[in-house]
Amino acid sequence: MAGGAKELAFRLPLCLKKMEPPLKLKQPNSRDCFACGMNNPIGLKLQFYQTAEDEVTAEFVPPEEYQGYSGILHGGVTAAILDEAVGRAYMGVDPHETKFMYTAELTVKYKQKIPIGKPIRIVGKQSKRIRWTVESKGYIYAEDGTLLAEAKAILVDLPEKFSAEEIDEFGWKVYPD
Repeated sequence: MAGGAKELAFRLPLCLKKMEPPLKLKQPNSRDCFACGMNNPIGLKLQFYQTAEDEVTAEFVPPEEYQGYSGILHGGVTAAILDEAVGRAYMGVDPHETKFMYTAELTVKYKQKIPIGKPIRIVGKQSKRIRWTVESKGYIYAEDGTLLAEAKAILVDLPEKFSAEEIDEFGWKVYPD
């Protein structure tokens, strides 16, 4: 399995910890998406949770299939993970009220190598809305709280809303853990 659904213990820097009990609402996933598709045989199967009004998180253990250099997560896969995180910061948790957007611009800063087989924490945070676009940020942290990669993005609202039938066709729903 690409990313286990088990809880991972992370020691985050004090500035990243919340004082109040955290919100943890599971977001929907699709059936076929590379990043979040639950039935995609080569996909990441990322499962995000809304952990604050403006934040989502996911936990993942990168497997060998996604390495670039030996033992290191491929940079393109890192970018795909961050792209998913920045968009999900605005999506919400209701499958039929999801705020779908597309990425117009994604800037990734690779801070340190991301090791294969070690737990990482993925965070997406809302920044600001400007008419039909939003700015968002994404982060990947090591288990000890070290920042491994970060991204800034501009996303654009999709002009049309999907029907309930289209949502069902995508397999867009909250899948059980």
